[in-house]
Amino acid sequence: MNNKPAAATPPDGPSHSDDSPGFAFVRELAVSLSHGPVELPSFPEVALRVQQVLADDAVSTEMVVRLVGAEPMLAARVVSLANSAAMNPSSQPITDLRTAVSRMGFDSLRAAAVSFAMAQLGSRAEYANIEEQLASNWRESVSFASTACVVARRSQRASADTALFAALVAGVGKVYILTRASRHPELFADAAGYQAIVRNWHINIARALLESWHVADEVIESVQAYEHRNEETRPGPPLADVLACASLISRHLDSPEKLAAALPGARAAQRLGLAKAESGPILADAASELATLNAALGR
Repeated sequence: MNNKPAAATPPDGPSHSDDSPGFAFVRELAVSLSHGPVELPSFPEVALRVQQVLADDAVSTEMVVRLVGAEPMLAARVVSLANSAAMNPSSQPITDLRTAVSRMGFDSLRAAAVSFAMAQLGSRAEYANIEEQLASNWRESVSFASTACVVARRSQRASADTALFAALVAGVGKVYILTRASRHPELFADAAGYQAIVRNWHINIARALLESWHVADEVIESVQAYEHRNEETRPGPPLADVLACASLISRHLDSPEKLAAALPGARAAQRLGLAKAESGPILADAASELATLNAALGR
């Protein structure tokens, strides 16, 4: 496990005057990262426990069933995901938790736990003022995850389950910033300034959170690298390329012409052999996958 601490200051640095609300908030983020461990506010204990238990590849199915079954809403999400077209192509109904856990890979179980946790965050009264932003973030994450599944399957360079999980958690740094900013509503008055904070800080925060959850190094490194892989010429983790290509595609789900123009120049798409792929079939697959995941993971 890579326990290298996240950097306390992002490469670009804060772009606020010393007496601005943004500067004070950035300083607060720096302190939280420097002193660690970083924890997502109000993250349900059972969801955190699932992440930690599944870090042990030798964990028994019985232990996972007991842990997940202790929270009925989480158990329901696991069964729902196990019955999705992506996880259950035979369409044979799965009605019990033990069968669902046995058929799903660990990354799919982690994804279900994250989905449950995000739903719990969105329903908390203390976050009523950011409910819409939380919901929007989650929709973007599910769209990203569904597209990552499609890219992983088409390229055959990464596990589709791992790609789904990695894309689903790539935005946890944004959620962390949003939940902390909910206590400082004045930050939202400067939309450009707030987005600069998110842009500069979310990846370092995501890394710190994923390390605290004992997520695999492959996922952590890919989440940290993917935003620049479409411009990067050097080889890197295939999963990072899958995420980079999926991010590009998910931004153009309604614009096949723009995607067709963008794919050939994307380095990640080139490395995955998708630069010359027809955009129509990719977008159709992504839309189908998104409908499936929305039914299984949506809030």
